Amino acid sequence: MSALFQQFQEQGYLVLPGFNTDAECDALMKRAEELAAGYDYSGHPSVFQTTEQASSTDDYFLQSGDKIAYFFEKDAFDESGQLKNDLFHSLNKIGHALHDLDPVFDRFSRSPQMLQLAAELNMQEYVLIQSMMIFKHARIGGVVDVHQDSTFLYTEPESCVAYWFALEDATIGNGCLWAKPGGHRTPLRSWFRRKEGGGTEMVELDATPWDMEGMQPLEVKKGTCIVLHGLLPHYSMPNTSGKSRQAYAIHTIHRGAEYPQANWLRRDLPGLRSW
Repeated sequence: MSALFQQFQEQGYLVLPGFNTDAECDALMKRAEELAAGYDYSGHPSVFQTTEQASSTDDYFLQSGDKIAYFFEKDAFDESGQLKNDLFHSLNKIGHALHDLDPVFDRFSRSPQMLQLAAELNMQEYVLIQSMMIFKHARIGGVVDVHQDSTFLYTEPESCVAYWFALEDATIGNGCLWAKPGGHRTPLRSWFRRKEGGGTEMVELDATPWDMEGMQPLEVKKGTCIVLHGLLPHYSMPNTSGKSRQAYAIHTIHRGAEYPQANWLRRDLPGLRSW
């Protein structure tokens, strides 16, 4: 059992500075900007929010599990439906199959250091199910409410593990992650799933209030990888600074876990690739 594995089991997250080079981070940000530049949003902008998730969800979101899709900040459009800013600086994120559909994101997601890390964490049997390029642009990047990743990628038994890569420095001012050591030793509060007949719902599984005492800001430098247990409550505040906080995240689940059809994100699970 590696020291990293033990630390992850005890703490619920890992902070790994210098995991990626500046050049690797820059290449991913450049590719994301290229993808955004080629996106024609006319006719169907989709807004991403963690609040009122069910009401803000649309078909575009539900069909994005095996695509490269684009999601806007909630305040990106004016009353007439026009963007207040340029397209790139209006986006909240790009998701959810970048790691499988784009070669630049594929190389980053399945890098030699990721293969080594998966081995150290005993996660060779995990498959990559979701990826997100998260922009958190200066002064517009919105809040991400406290949540557990297993809410959105529910498996039986629980197996979700996330890898969050700081492509730029993350500080309190520009909306770094917040989490609490040992915070993953808590029940799963909810399950975000599809409703019969269409739409989605947030089903309460446990009414225990969030324990916010001891939450710590995870201020990290560019190139840091943060590993997050699926049950770890975490959040980020709005970006009120003049600097963006771009990040990339991939989510994994154990190959042998049951992945219910009711989950919002749908993929051809037998076809999912590992590292």
